[in-house]
Amino acid sequence: MTAVRSRARSVSAAVLIGGLMCAAVACGTETPASSGATERPEPKSETTWEEPPSYTYTLKSSEGERSLLGTFRVTVRDGKVAEAVGLDESSRRVVKRLPGEVPTIGELLEELKQARRDQADTAKAEYAADGHPVRISLDWEKDAIDDEALYIISAYEPAGG
Repeated sequence: MTAVRSRARSVSAAVLIGGLMCAAVACGTETPASSGATERPEPKSETTWEEPPSYTYTLKSSEGERSLLGTFRVTVRDGKVAEAVGLDESSRRVVKRLPGEVPTIGELLEELKQARRDQADTAKAEYAADGHPVRISLDWEKDAIDDEALYIISAYEPAGG
């Protein structure tokens, strides 16, 4: 009887150890959907947003060694920048010296598309619920210094709305 109990304990212990090992191995393979965890959805990688002919937005342009650096309040009319106001020292210099450098949102999206065509190391965007971009991140060469561009788009408001 003792041998049967001892063997039963050994089998039970082996089953328990095996079960624990399987559970431990499976821990790393659980997906967010199966774990019940809620994850922030991935930002859209593409958009079907159509640029309206007239709107206003705030652009914060940073990173890299470029002329377009700073924070700007931009007014677009008939598809062109009608007014750009520098909101900090750097952007005021740009508006004064190179007013044509301040882009429309459509021009920023064209820069993103060109970076993708050129197979830039980083060329990604995040979009708002209505489809307009809110962040565009570019880096043409991973190991190059100062070729990055980061555009943060906020306070977007179509004309008449």
